[in-house]
Amino acid sequence: MPDANPDPAPAPRKPDAAPRSAKPRALGGWSAPRGYPESVVRLMDELAKLPGVGRRSAERLAFHVLKSSTDQALALARAIEDVKARVRHCRICYNLADVLDGSEPPVPVASQPADHGSAGARTALGGSICSICARASAGSTDDPSADPASRPRDGGVVMVVEQPKDLIALEQTGSYSGVYHVLMGRLSPMDGVGPGDLTIADLLARVDNPGRNAGGVPVREIVLALNPTLEGDGTTLYLAEQLKARKVSVTRLARGLPTGSQLEFASKAVLADAIEGRRTV
Repeated sequence: MPDANPDPAPAPRKPDAAPRSAKPRALGGWSAPRGYPESVVRLMDELAKLPGVGRRSAERLAFHVLKSSTDQALALARAIEDVKARVRHCRICYNLADVLDGSEPPVPVASQPADHGSAGARTALGGSICSICARASAGSTDDPSADPASRPRDGGVVMVVEQPKDLIALEQTGSYSGVYHVLMGRLSPMDGVGPGDLTIADLLARVDNPGRNAGGVPVREIVLALNPTLEGDGTTLYLAEQLKARKVSVTRLARGLPTGSQLEFASKAVLADAIEGRRTV
């Protein structure tokens, strides 16, 4: 007698899925868009490597270049080439300097990973002098009608900053007439950045030997203008200790309440700095 409940027939086997098409080639950490010529893809890839530029922004910038005239696009390319071939660190203060005559070899400007410091900073030196050091001790700074861009600078007052961008920010105020020294970073033991990785030795040499300073004048005052961070304060204390035995005045930028602020919105650290740095009216 046949079984009343025979085993069901096995389900038919599904055919193997068709192989997926290969994904577009990945460039610079993101998939290259389909349909673009290789040269456009390479442009997008390079643009996407810039800080703050994502895939969509890289596409927009690439299309902007494509829509620009040939002269505009080539002007951008030449500007990028020139800034890499002609910009050096000033041999006195390590600010950025532009070599106009092309007499120096194309040595790259030092880069600082994590914005801390790099022992390679000295490799980018040549005979270049920045415009600020070139104007040091060239004459009196008492003429208020002189053009700030051509006004002489006082080489006896040296303001110490971490990076060239800090120097630019201070220059925008128009309130300082001395010269600078760029440390190319800050001390950070956690990141393995020590005194030898910065330009501290060059700063001390400027203090000890007036011939190493801008204008060949003795340094009277060192202004410590480092960022008010843990590493910045540590670097400030280290520099103050190194300069203590030298006959030079050591100051630092004032801290406290910014103009136009209100006490109730200030942090404890800002209020503490304001109280400590109070002065006579």
